Amino acid sequence: MSDVPDNAPEHCPGTQSEQAGKTSSCQGCPNQKLCASGATKAPDPAIAEIGEKMSTVKHKILVLSGKGGVGKSTFSAHLAHALASDGTKEVALLDVDICGPSIPRIMGLEGEQVHQSGSGWSPVFVEENLSVMSIGFLLGMIKQFLRDVDWGDLDYLIVDTPPGTSDEHLSIVQYLSSTHVDGAVIITTPQDVRKEIRFCQKVKLPIIGVVENMSGFVCPSCKNTSQIFPPTSGGAERMCETLKLPLLGKVPLDPRIARSCDEGKSFLNEVPDSPAAQVYHSIVQSIQDYCTNRVTEEQSTS
Repeated sequence: MSDVPDNAPEHCPGTQSEQAGKTSSCQGCPNQKLCASGATKAPDPAIAEIGEKMSTVKHKILVLSGKGGVGKSTFSAHLAHALASDGTKEVALLDVDICGPSIPRIMGLEGEQVHQSGSGWSPVFVEENLSVMSIGFLLGMIKQFLRDVDWGDLDYLIVDTPPGTSDEHLSIVQYLSSTHVDGAVIITTPQDVRKEIRFCQKVKLPIIGVVENMSGFVCPSCKNTSQIFPPTSGGAERMCETLKLPLLGKVPLDPRIARSCDEGKSFLNEVPDSPAAQVYHSIVQSIQDYCTNRVTEEQSTS
């Protein structure tokens, strides 16, 4: 539970609970007086600070997956590259995957360091209109990344999250609650990700859609498709039909994707005519359309 202090007793009800500081299990806890006062239920002041800091970012997109190794960071990097291919847009990629931050390697930024200025940390630039901040550059807290990095004016911020539905996800959603997150893109292989979908629904995080990664292997020579990961329950397509969610696309396996990531290059620029690149461009267009329509809807209701 994310609101249970490290030094709390075994049956702590949590600092946000109505029973905080009042139950028998709270007796003797060093936090009892503070919890009983109600101070722990007050909103974290960082939420408002992050809202102010992020006010210059038009669209914020979280990228989620149920487990590691499904290509979530690869997708995040390619989404950022694709959006930044429009030179009129300012794009940033934020890597908060504390389980294994791979964005610096994928973006060709290993060994880079961040610098602090009067207005906060400065992200590392890959291109003139594409910047990156990764927990791999600096061991810090998610709250600091959101509040203290000086992004400047952005059109898109892509947030590459840890796999699963951990406390980090709750922290990200809570801290961004005042910034109007556009929604989440959920990455999966041809297996199921219903747990992540339930998480988004529970925290009222809009789901932009689902991307099925590693969706078959397209032979570069004969162009035939082979199923490497047979779907366990009908795959993402059937799941999306059942849950009435958009399936943004099915990205086929292509060994050149891994190679470009290892070299810190954009696969979309290296092999622009490949089947996988074409699917990526279609997915990115759907995400852009979603963000544009969301802005239009908000303006019409305000």
